[in-house]
Amino acid sequence: MADYVLDTVWRVAAEPEAVWPALTLVEDWPAWWRGVLAVERLEKSDSSGLGRRYRTTWRGRLPYTLTFETETTQIERPVLIESRACGQLQGIGTWRLRPDDDGTWIDYRWAVRTTQPWMNALAPLARPVFRWNHDAIMRWGAEGLGRWLGAPARFGSG
Repeated sequence: MADYVLDTVWRVAAEPEAVWPALTLVEDWPAWWRGVLAVERLEKSDSSGLGRRYRTTWRGRLPYTLTFETETTQIERPVLIESRACGQLQGIGTWRLRPDDDGTWIDYRWAVRTTQPWMNALAPLARPVFRWNHDAIMRWGAEGLGRWLGAPARFGSG
């Protein structure tokens, strides 16, 4: 398996309390996030959102889709959401929100490994292309979130 740690920053001109629902209502992501093809809720959760499970299907600029399940494993409103992924990708995704002078600074860390044999075989050469594809999806997310909230949003990656 090939391991990836992908860091992304979104800056949104909205307060964390306004951003929080957009990130936690995963079922709505296809309405605003280009690249999210489908979301299926698999498991409800407690009132905080802990234990919530989804199956999501994604497509970036490259001609393939990825489907994986996520389960919310940690949640601290309105500053932290952590989910464990399994399926075609395995690992941990962590959203961290903090207020700043312009609204909300969002850090997203996606520490995953690929499970598809073709992706693992190509990883030594295709790693930069896979990262580029991930960055495209995350850029679409920032742009879509900004439109959804009616607030300017910017994308950056690390």
